[in-house]
Amino acid sequence: MNIASPRPLFFLAFLACLLIMLAALYLEHVVGLAPCPLCIVQRICVIGFGLVCLAAAIQAPARTGRRIYSGVAALFALAGGATAARQVWLQNIPADQLPSCLPSLEYMMEALPFQDIVRLVLHGTAECAEVSWTLLGLSIPEWSLLAFAGLLAFAIWQAVRCGR
Repeated sequence: MNIASPRPLFFLAFLACLLIMLAALYLEHVVGLAPCPLCIVQRICVIGFGLVCLAAAIQAPARTGRRIYSGVAALFALAGGATAARQVWLQNIPADQLPSCLPSLEYMMEALPFQDIVRLVLHGTAECAEVSWTLLGLSIPEWSLLAFAGLLAFAIWQAVRCGR
């Protein structure tokens, strides 16, 4: 089996997403960092990207199928990257300009229509602007943005490369 063929590459991308999620769960359950609403959206995007890659690895699609899988994966990477970029932006604006905190997600699910929940969550809050952990000088959303850029590059590369 050639490692440069689409099937093992899609599986490696799935494993990368699995590692990203394990790191996120480690930070939440071991370190004690509670995810903000934007973090949860980023997790959903990582999971979506990973599931698309797992499906592509299982199916081993030909060129057209690979492009479709790569396109869907790229959409997840773009959505996650946009969310991470929004959170990085929130972390870099003055504290007095930050939006106020939101009620819990459980309360919003019970009390608000779905589109209002999506709008409020994607808008971000002061909670999303907290920098409570860094690695090599980069916050979690900055690492997330780098990861989504890599995932997007992978998806584009899988879509445009020649051969099987």
